[in-house]
Order: sequence, then structure tokens, then C-alpha cells
Amino acid sequence: MNPGATRPARRRLLASALAIPLALALAPDARADLVSTLARVKPSVVGVGTYQRTRSPAFVFRGTGFAVGDGMSIATNAHVLPDQVDSAKLEQLVVVLPGDGLTGAVRPVRVVASERAQDLALLRLEGGPPLPALRLAGGGSVVEGQEVAFTGFPIGAVLGMTPVTHRGIVSAITPIAIPQANSRDLNPALIRRLATDPFRVYQLDATAYPGNSGSPLYDPATGEVIGVLNMVFVKSTKEKVLSDPSGISYAIPVEYLQRLIASQR
Repeated sequence: MNPGATRPARRRLLASALAIPLALALAPDARADLVSTLARVKPSVVGVGTYQRTRSPAFVFRGTGFAVGDGMSIATNAHVLPDQVDSAKLEQLVVVLPGDGLTGAVRPVRVVASERAQDLALLRLEGGPPLPALRLAGGGSVVEGQEVAFTGFPIGAVLGMTPVTHRGIVSAITPIAIPQANSRDLNPALIRRLATDPFRVYQLDATAYPGNSGSPLYDPATGEVIGVLNMVFVKSTKEKVLSDPSGISYAIPVEYLQRLIASQR
């Protein structure tokens, strides 16, 4: 055997052996970033729904929201909001703060802005102390392949009002048209805008569920919000969305939320 002939092979094996511990050493740092980020994100995430004391259940979950701005504003999806609230029966639009058990503190809110074309809404807490607000990232900084996380209530209040976090990547930045509530919402101005200025959203390689609507999509390292979860791709039927998820979700870029907030100033 020629000892010199085995040296390149040995060097390759040594390089491979060194690469494995290096990869393993990098992974915990990424996990540590998310662990520390979650401590800041979770207190800002709320459940959105309606509350009626005499109803069973009293709270009907509709989606997720999160605190922004001064902590008195809640961002969510427009489709999360009910068509109407029966005030005659003392029904209220509310948010529920995360709790350690099956329930959390209920806070009434009112709708201050809603934009169905981008499927975004802004709520305002009525009284009480502000919540810790999440920081919004600058627009246009998201790239395909970027790691993301989102926190919300994927199965509503079934498992209790405890926020759940999922991870994934931005698999594509793609144009899409948000379905309108009815044909009357498809006015000529909206049709022209869809044709000349396509509405781009983030397609995610991440598993989300209907209750995640309105969840903040954020950078796992910084906690800065880069989008709002709004849609899940259903590959078979709505009934199988829990048992057979597609793993494809969509989020509205944060710049559209920033525009909605700015319109209220």
C-alpha cells in the first residue's frame, strides 16, 4: 500500500468529521434565538372572537391578533371579524389574553380600520393597560429562503388559550388576489389595481391552521414582525385541514399593515 495515496482521503474524512460538530454547534444558537424571542412575542399575542355571557360557550374564537403601536392597537385579518355583533344580546367583540389554563382575561375591543383587499384589520382596546407591542420590520427586507416563525392559536381555544409557535421559511414571494366577501367588493378600481399592481404575499413552507389567521409572522432572531398570517392552502377538503395539512401557508407583508396604521394617524 502507498501511504501517500491515503493522505487526501484522510484529509477529506477529517474535514467531514469537523464539519459535523460545527453544524451541530450552530443549531443550538438558532434555537436559543427563538427561545429568547418567544419570551417577548407571546405576551403580545391574543385570541380574537366574540363574547356573550349568557351563551355557551360564552367566548367564540375567530382568529389570532397581536399588539402593535402603543400597545392599545391589535392587528388581525379582516376575515377574522364577524359580519355583525348582536349588541342587543350583549354580544361583544373581544380579545382574550393568553392564560396558563383553558381561559384568559377578556378585553373588549372596537374596529377602527378594516381593509378587505389586503385582508387586514386594526382593533382598539377599550380601557385597561396597554399590551407589550411587537416591533414592525421595515418593508422590503424579506427574501426567499429566509427563516420565519409565527405564533398564534392554530386550533382556536380547543387546547386552551396558550399560544403555539411554528417555524418555516419564505418559499416564495408571489402575486395573489385576496378573495372578496362578495362580488360587490370587486369594484373597477380594485380590478384595475390587481391588473397593474399585483398584490404580493409570502408563501411559506410551514404548517398553519385556520386559527392561525392574524398571527404575527416574525424574524426568529429579532422578533420583528414581517407579515400577518392570513391563509392556508387546503389540498383536499376543509374537513381534513387538521388531519391532512398541506404545509403551505400565506402571509400579508408587513408594509400593508404599516399603511393601514398610518391611515389612522
